Amino acid sequence: MITFITGNEHKVIEAENIFKDYDISLEHIDLGYTEPQGTLEEVAISGAEYACRELGKPVIVEDAGLFIKALNDFPGTYSHYVQDTIGNQGILKLLADTEDRYAEFRSVIGYCAPNSEPKTFLGKVKGEIAVEEKGDLGFAFDPIFYVPSEGKTFGELTTDEKNQFSHRKNSLKKFIEWYSSQE
Repeated sequence: MITFITGNEHKVIEAENIFKDYDISLEHIDLGYTEPQGTLEEVAISGAEYACRELGKPVIVEDAGLFIKALNDFPGTYSHYVQDTIGNQGILKLLADTEDRYAEFRSVIGYCAPNSEPKTFLGKVKGEIAVEEKGDLGFAFDPIFYVPSEGKTFGELTTDEKNQFSHRKNSLKKFIEWYSSQE
């Protein structure tokens, strides 16, 4: 049993679908924590350490961001704030006259257990920022994140399709492989 600390129901659904493939059950607790200004790794470690202290058991925390090359990796660690303020349309406006639309979604899993050092697991998926929103599946930046190998945006993919290769799948898979080797 792994305890996943998040307030985001979309992340819980994605994680449950990934964990079931490995026969590991997932407990979800929405335990708010303060996120420091820093890298995805620093945010994930801080949240995992806090939740582990509060609950006295092993936990995982996930922090993710959209990193757009032409915008010097903006919004990056500020993705949640940017989504809440300028949203997808704001990102599209920032890139209106830009040819280089390369972007990455990155996900970091922070794991912490009592009396142990926290660990992080990074997952990425490469893509591009579309010129317009497409699809109404997923959440946040999904309708503007185009994956050339799929010929679709994340917003056009079901959770099962997205979970075949997403940044969250990649970081969770790295965590699960490490975690399974510890038993």
